[in-house]
Amino acid sequence: MISVLIADDEPPALDELSFLLGSDPRVSAIHRAPSGAEAIRLLARERVDAVFLDIHMPALNGFDLARAMQRFEHCPALVFVTADEEGALEAFELAAVDYLLKPVRPERLERSVTRVVESLQPAGEEPERAELVTVTLGSTTRMIRRTDVHYVQAQGDYARLHTDEGSYLVRISMTDLERQWADAGFVRIHRSYLVAERHVSRWRLGQEHPTVVSGGAELPVSRRLLPSLRERLRASRVRPGS
Repeated sequence: MISVLIADDEPPALDELSFLLGSDPRVSAIHRAPSGAEAIRLLARERVDAVFLDIHMPALNGFDLARAMQRFEHCPALVFVTADEEGALEAFELAAVDYLLKPVRPERLERSVTRVVESLQPAGEEPERAELVTVTLGSTTRMIRRTDVHYVQAQGDYARLHTDEGSYLVRISMTDLERQWADAGFVRIHRSYLVAERHVSRWRLGQEHPTVVSGGAELPVSRRLLPSLRERLRASRVRPGS
């Protein structure tokens, strides 16, 4: 069970996030602050496990608040909740556990709480730190976690990374990416597709046109790669589809 603080100067945003977090059985207490300054005062009185904060607040903004928190003896896990896509790089440089874009979807917030819980595990049980990948979206540079990538699609000299939040182009060949991400559980299923084994939800490998499902997308499987993929998936917890 974790206690959290929500900092946002917009009352509707505070209400919505408070409701969503209150629906998660892992959250035991919720504190609310309508400004960065009030969040600092509350953190001086209350020990919380995580802070969910907006970036754009008057006087003391979210980044200022995050820097101030780092001087505390007990620094809570940090999650930014914002409509600003351009702040992700700075957020992760401040060791943020997650970066949520408004409007917040319940299933996305649930994964964020999971990350908070994992970050609070004792040092001897801490999971491997997720690798961050720099991607470009238009003129914006942001960071995404490799663990959020469901599958990769070849596009010429580029690779397109597909996540729940969207898809992003990175300038790297599929061959190089396959080699670099093999130890992270990414497996080649087709000349045009690399899939994260952890995100495979269903597979149909005994049909005329074998496929796997990842992130809601049904992806083709090459006949040449079928034997090794079948053996690998059968050894995992993934169940075949009907």
